[in-house]
Amino acid sequence: MADLIPYDARDGWIWYDGEFVPWREAKLHVLSHGLHYASCVFEGERAYKGRVFKLREHTQRLIDSGRMLGFEIPYSVQQLEEATVEAIRRNGLSDCYVRPVAWRGSEQMGVSAQRSKIHVAIAVWEWGAYYTDLRLTPALYRRPAPECAPVHSKAAGLYMICTLSKHAAEAKGFGDALMLDYRGYVAETTGANIFLVIDGALHTPIPDCFLNGITRQTVIELAKKRGIPVIERHILPEELARAQEIFVTGTAAEITPVRAIEDTPYQVGPVTRTLIDDFLALTRG
Repeated sequence: MADLIPYDARDGWIWYDGEFVPWREAKLHVLSHGLHYASCVFEGERAYKGRVFKLREHTQRLIDSGRMLGFEIPYSVQQLEEATVEAIRRNGLSDCYVRPVAWRGSEQMGVSAQRSKIHVAIAVWEWGAYYTDLRLTPALYRRPAPECAPVHSKAAGLYMICTLSKHAAEAKGFGDALMLDYRGYVAETTGANIFLVIDGALHTPIPDCFLNGITRQTVIELAKKRGIPVIERHILPEELARAQEIFVTGTAAEITPVRAIEDTPYQVGPVTRTLIDDFLALTRG
């Protein structure tokens, strides 16, 4: 399996600071500020039949995330999009995952890094289903308040609590962790937004302290086209038991049904199936 090959031991091409370099040579210095102080933002994108789904939205979000962390990515939307398309072509891929990333370099060390260069890279690789037989358990940590972190950026530092929570969930035999927000409301999993189907309507948390995912927004649009009511609101954990169906969404996850939360099972019902079919038609049609 491709995922068993270490990511630094693969072959291909990575776009790095404006030019393509051999995959194994795409390295950064150990004193890069992004490694020590998490001054790094990234995106997750998927290409279907060689075309990146919602490429413009993802590219703009990367730039916006950098600005939320106080730096300007030194490439335009058009340059980044052209580099993405060329990276897919050079690596001979069609259906693949795309990872743009931008970070502060090694020019300055310390909490302050005003003079550090902003580096940008784009890698692409084949990546199948992110989840299989998804079962959730409560997360170790909660999503922070907007006053505590740049919660609407796709910043690397915000994923530290996700990694810890997902590792703990996997150690218990679950596929992922269900995160609450700082108030105790349902937020998301460690890497995907969440939807509940209650009496034929979609209920989903208000993304006021976590990412309003691009796939999340797409699913809401698909549901509205089908005449499925969509209710964005604060959801208490005890309300999960009322749901007939639960699924998660994300670029990596696409639309994945939740099979269980702790000991409570859920069925893959008609609303979930319909939205999966519509999403497949949209991305692969």
